[in-house]
Amino acid sequence: MVVLNKIYTRTGDKGDTALGNGARVAKHDARVNAYGTSDELNACIGVARLSSSDDAKMDSALSRIQNDLFDLGADLCRPEMDKDAEAEYPPLRIAQSHVDRLESEIDAMNKDLAALRSFVLPGGSALAAHLHICRTVARRAERLTTELATAEDINPVAVTYLNRLSDWFFVASRHANDNGARDVLWVPGANR
Repeated sequence: MVVLNKIYTRTGDKGDTALGNGARVAKHDARVNAYGTSDELNACIGVARLSSSDDAKMDSALSRIQNDLFDLGADLCRPEMDKDAEAEYPPLRIAQSHVDRLESEIDAMNKDLAALRSFVLPGGSALAAHLHICRTVARRAERLTTELATAEDINPVAVTYLNRLSDWFFVASRHANDNGARDVLWVPGANR
């Protein structure tokens, strides 16, 4: 259980922060960049949800993903996976079931979409545009997490989750554009 009685602690005033295991690292540490970007993505989803009120199923899915992203942040902020068994509380880790749910939802949304014959430009409906922002931030979170994985041991399912999540946002954006009918398609060389 998290209890936040005081918001500022002054412990990070010199540019460092605590990880989930209590270790102190620089606020620009690769691990902090990875989980910080998942937090940024969560905020982007919050903005997208302002446009999802007409689609209860989409809003519910976005709500689940927001919760998953807090789990992902908890996963990424806890180094030394080999010491999970020694932890006072079992550390949260993204599981294959998270990935499986995303794949199932992608398949369900994708079955109603026409095949693409061009790349899609971000836009169409407000919700689709916001979901494209979420997609690009998810890709950045994935890049930062794979960079972290080259230096430290991380949960490999976290990378898979972020990869699938960006796919989810792409398909969801097309779904939000009247199943692709309002997609804005790239026209190569249109402005030469």
